[in-house]
Amino acid sequence: MKLSLIIPCYNEAANLPLLLDRCASLGEYHDIEVILVDNGSTDNSPEVLQSLLPNHPQCRSVRVPVNQGYGYGILSGLHAATGELLAWTHADMQTDPKDVLRGLKIFAQHGSNNIYVKGQRIKRPLADVFFTIGMSVFETLLLRTRLWDINAQPNMFSRAFFESWENPPHDFSLDLYVYFTAKAQGMSVCRFPVEFGERAHGVSHWNVNWAAKMKFIRRTIDFSFELKKRLPQ
Repeated sequence: MKLSLIIPCYNEAANLPLLLDRCASLGEYHDIEVILVDNGSTDNSPEVLQSLLPNHPQCRSVRVPVNQGYGYGILSGLHAATGELLAWTHADMQTDPKDVLRGLKIFAQHGSNNIYVKGQRIKRPLADVFFTIGMSVFETLLLRTRLWDINAQPNMFSRAFFESWENPPHDFSLDLYVYFTAKAQGMSVCRFPVEFGERAHGVSHWNVNWAAKMKFIRRTIDFSFELKKRLPQ
């Protein structure tokens, strides 16, 4: 298996049919598998997956009985993956799972798996752009490493890089941890533009209002200071 794409799904039952349809074309590539992580959903996601997955042989699911965080779901999928290359993206249809095909071309052009490939979001609401700029500047100054659009998808990397991680976080800070770790290890970071649209169904689990954003910011800042402690003095 060349690539394993992990898609964490928390209460995304309404989006799952659209998501699986979008993943169908990935089935044309026999060296790509898609792992949908039912990350402790409390809606009817398990029933939807059970009904639809038989029609998508390139896709399979992993069940996390109780939600323990966004990052925990991704890590559960990564541990179940068989690919030489690993990736994750979101289930809300704001990004296209087929973006990983463009990422694979970057690996092929580079001629090595020792790179970190990451999307860079375009066509976003202006308020979200300003939020991203603020967080990017803060992280760059704190961690003394240029970090931009930290939560963009997809994230793509080698299995060897994944196996080097130490105590990765179980929440949304996983994006920051992986991006920072790649830079700290001296890996080349390759970005490519990805369109970022509206959710097809449902609402964001963190970007729903300013109270949720502030909670996200506090948790990210706390973890950022943990990362800072790992920097050489």
